[in-house]
Amino acid sequence: MSVNVNRSVLDQFYRYKMPRLIAKVEGKGNGIKTVVVNMVDVAKALNRPPTYPTKFFGCELGAQTQFDAKNDRFIVNGSHEANKLQDMLDGFIRKFVLCPECDNPETDLHVNPKKQTIGNSCKACGYRGMLDTRHKLCTFILKNPPEPPETGSATVKKDKEKKNRKKDKENGGGEAGKNNDIDAPEAVDGDDDDEDWAEETTEEAQRRRMEEISDHAKNLTLSEDLEKTLEERVNLFYNYVKDRKEDGSMDVADREVLAEAERLDVTAMGPLILTELLFNEDIREQIKKYHRHFLRFCHNNKKAQKYLLGGFECLVKLHQAQLLPRVAVILKDLYDADLLEEDVIFVWAEKVSKKYVSKELAKEIHAKAAPFVKWLKEAEEESEGSDGDEEEEDENVEVVYSSSARELTVETVKPAKAQREEIEDIDIDAI
Repeated sequence: MSVNVNRSVLDQFYRYKMPRLIAKVEGKGNGIKTVVVNMVDVAKALNRPPTYPTKFFGCELGAQTQFDAKNDRFIVNGSHEANKLQDMLDGFIRKFVLCPECDNPETDLHVNPKKQTIGNSCKACGYRGMLDTRHKLCTFILKNPPEPPETGSATVKKDKEKKNRKKDKENGGGEAGKNNDIDAPEAVDGDDDDEDWAEETTEEAQRRRMEEISDHAKNLTLSEDLEKTLEERVNLFYNYVKDRKEDGSMDVADREVLAEAERLDVTAMGPLILTELLFNEDIREQIKKYHRHFLRFCHNNKKAQKYLLGGFECLVKLHQAQLLPRVAVILKDLYDADLLEEDVIFVWAEKVSKKYVSKELAKEIHAKAAPFVKWLKEAEEESEGSDGDEEEEDENVEVVYSSSARELTVETVKPAKAQREEIEDIDIDAI
């Protein structure tokens, strides 16, 4: 029985199918193990080596794995149900197979052991990016990269060789045949006239060959760029953003810009380049205009936020007269736009750095930012205090139900200490 590769898609006519995992438990006691019987077929449907999902199971379960490629046996130590492994396979597909842009499984991995990076390219939508290498399986992939796919020309060559071997057999190939025909020229079969030895020249064939060449060129470009130094990759990204800005496509290219930064493995440094190219003295308006671009880099990425602050310092240096007096206001705009988090701002404010500008200018920038930082700390303390007061008020509130009343009534209950003080104040003689 087959299931959808992306099991979150419920369409029964979904074109990407894979066999359902079949697991068989063998052995007893300490030697018990689970054999994934059809791992080769499943891996073929995912266009990944069968060792990758097997190793993924081992990483997720904390179990050892064994591979016997000759006998197609892929083993995970311990007893595991097929349904449990199938659910785990969904996690592998989500992380290492599906395209992050279009969710199609038509992706290829490009491993660069030298740079310790794993690239990901999609044949369906053209996406190119980098995988997050924090998962344990990535270490295994870097040590055991997938075999490069056979090109179209190699396949054609193999088919021709197979055809020639078959023809030799039909003509009495072998030593005897060779000795008999040694003095005579080779016979020309009439069938050869029907065989087309030239390349196809139809538009469809030309288009297919061009696609093969372009896919191969993309893979080469991806691997070549990643082998360059960090400075060279940053310059490539700088020129890419600059070209986008000059041709007028920058406003709607936020996804493409992030994808290019991920491809070149310079995502964290992206805001530094964007600040230089997209901001000037009208930064307050430009924050609104390019909000999406910066948010894609800075969301939940504190390193990128630090580079954004560094880029802002460089911008103040370029437009010192206009921007230095407005440092606090601009920082608040960046904070309100969710491009900077509180703890990143606090860490930046604690230490004056001369990494981007001179120490004297950095001190001036920090001095101008001090009122905003102070306001931010006070606002944080007030919010913590108000949360505590609300909790105390909630403890002194009691819901009272009366059978004669039509609605529930809420009464504030005085603490026991306060009630005792009232009793002590009563004059007994007066009673």
